[in-house]
Amino acid sequence: MLGAEPQHARFVLHGSFAKTARGHGTDLALVAGTLGYYPDDERIRDAFEYAAAAGLAYEFTTADLGDIHPNSVLMEFSAGGDGASVVVLGSSLGAGFVRVGQVNGFDVQVSGAYHTLLALHTDRPGVIARVASVVADDGGNIATAFSARQRRGGHAMLSMEIDRPLADYAVTYLSSLPYIHWLRLLPAVMANDAPGPTDAVADGDTR
Repeated sequence: MLGAEPQHARFVLHGSFAKTARGHGTDLALVAGTLGYYPDDERIRDAFEYAAAAGLAYEFTTADLGDIHPNSVLMEFSAGGDGASVVVLGSSLGAGFVRVGQVNGFDVQVSGAYHTLLALHTDRPGVIARVASVVADDGGNIATAFSARQRRGGHAMLSMEIDRPLADYAVTYLSSLPYIHWLRLLPAVMANDAPGPTDAVADGDTR
């Protein structure tokens, strides 16, 4: 999401995370994720040492982030040089499922179970249809799509989960459109049977 190697990370732990992050190894997992490690990477247990070797500075703090899932964390990442930064709000839903609910203040729906296209764009007719058309022309299949805007005609953030990554030419084309201001293609990092944004886990379901 940052589009560059992070040099600093700040984690604001909310709810249960604020109380159990260190004991449950959540702090290690967050730093490991910042380094780009996948959930099954054996290096997670030594993430602090790898962060030091990579020159990644990080800090942890706690705060009440409001009426959100109790296992949530606000993550602020920044890089040197051009000063790129991104702010991400994520939650651990239990049973190995996670969800990113905000990026740079915009509501999104990202499970990590699919390749995900994030696009900051001008709110205008046809943008979502254009992006969907490019995905379809590239042979991609859309699993979920969600868009949230600040105001009519202002900026909006589109999050679109797809079954396969977009080809480079498709990403280049979308990035060149004058009404798309920021675009990221994220890899799938979680199990692909994660519940969708409207799925409910039935009573007794122990996935």
